[in-house]
Amino acid sequence: MDAPASKSGNTKTRVVTGLAIVAGFLAAIYLAPAELWSTLMVVLAAAGAWEWARLIKLPASAWQAYTGMTALAAAALAAFSLYQSPYIYLPALAFWVAVAPYWLTHAMHLGNRVALAVLGWLILLPACLGMIRLRSESPELLLTVLGIVAVADSAAYFSGRRFGRRKLAPHISPGKTWEGAIGAWLAVTAYGLAVHFLWPQTCGFQCLPQVLAAFWALFGLSVLGDLFESWIKREAGVKDSGNLLPGHGGVLDRIDSHLAVLPAAVLFWMWLK
Repeated sequence: MDAPASKSGNTKTRVVTGLAIVAGFLAAIYLAPAELWSTLMVVLAAAGAWEWARLIKLPASAWQAYTGMTALAAAALAAFSLYQSPYIYLPALAFWVAVAPYWLTHAMHLGNRVALAVLGWLILLPACLGMIRLRSESPELLLTVLGIVAVADSAAYFSGRRFGRRKLAPHISPGKTWEGAIGAWLAVTAYGLAVHFLWPQTCGFQCLPQVLAAFWALFGLSVLGDLFESWIKREAGVKDSGNLLPGHGGVLDRIDSHLAVLPAAVLFWMWLK
């Protein structure tokens, strides 16, 4: 009887925490002034940096310094509106498109903590700035981008649980399957079609191929971001990036896919405009 009760308690904690996160996020995205939203993104970057410092095994004495430097960098970039510049996002996109796939397929073991600390800034800062940039356009645009990850995660879970047979990346994340990934891709495609034809001032069928290509590319990046964080955790020998979110692990566990998706989404939107 103890095991089921424990499992039920964990599920309840996870649900309560998830509902609190969603409610707080929606309230902030629609009600918070721009300055407060930017401050929240700085806090998010700092929380991610704290967990990243732990994952890459920085000395405990360096955790606070790394977190503080990350917060200062994020605050400065936001204060000077550098989230408007495409050059903030291009290095991150280059990493996710060119370096991360090679890293994962070759199971690289990078032991240089300084390089890993810099990498943390490369992937954390553009993502948090991307949240500021997309929200400055409209809350709906940011929610649409974040929805890609939510739809993909949910569909991958259910389709993988029902049909999963072949492992996607057993040396990185044994729970993920090709069937789950295909189910997620189909769900993201349906989501992209719905968004395209329901979006005000849509370009109709004329630009549908480009829109679907963008959704598929962002979906691919979401999978990559998830796998990369799983690899970093495996290297660190931990199950979760932290314990800040009861029932959900750490901040990085919740934003791993977004780290890869957001820079590309901002650049696509800039190109589209």
